[in-house]
Amino acid sequence: MHDPRTFHLEAVYRIIRYLKSTPGKRILFSRYDHLKLEAYTDADWTCSKIDRRSISGYCTFMGGNLVTWRSKKQIVVSRSSVEAEYRAMALGVCELIWLKRLLNDLGITHESSMRLFYDNKVVISITHNLVQHDKMKHIEVDRSFFREKLDQNVICTPFVKSKDQLADVLTKALGPIVFHPLVCKLGIQDIHAPT
Repeated sequence: MHDPRTFHLEAVYRIIRYLKSTPGKRILFSRYDHLKLEAYTDADWTCSKIDRRSISGYCTFMGGNLVTWRSKKQIVVSRSSVEAEYRAMALGVCELIWLKRLLNDLGITHESSMRLFYDNKVVISITHNLVQHDKMKHIEVDRSFFREKLDQNVICTPFVKSKDQLADVLTKALGPIVFHPLVCKLGIQDIHAPT
């Protein structure tokens, strides 16, 4: 807003064209027999050509339905892709913990581990590794926070293939072949489409 450029306006036009072409798109809430809390998180490392900051994104599901989502530019430049990924994972964990506390406030107890789906095996293995990595000291706070939640069995981190990473919709510019199936998996349906 403080320094608008032509490419910013082009991005706005692209968003408006998408919204105009999809007037019947809605999030469908279905009834499932569980109340599991799950999240998909991802980061796009140094995607901004202007300031080289990464984009974090997550989408959370309660009982199989999409309930929250967010895409945000990280406030500092990440020195590695792992650092950017850890920041995104920390945001996803915080959102899951907030949802669990919200359920508790409503009188609904949620005892099982919350699943945080991730598509980077290296980050998952570093998280589960008890040995401190010298190269990871600059992200020690996020790593410690995440490790604590794993040890307390608050979360678990199952691997998800990149083609099934739903948070990619929020962090990357995807082509229609990849974008549309992911949007459908988020629970977004066209009310005008024939059944």
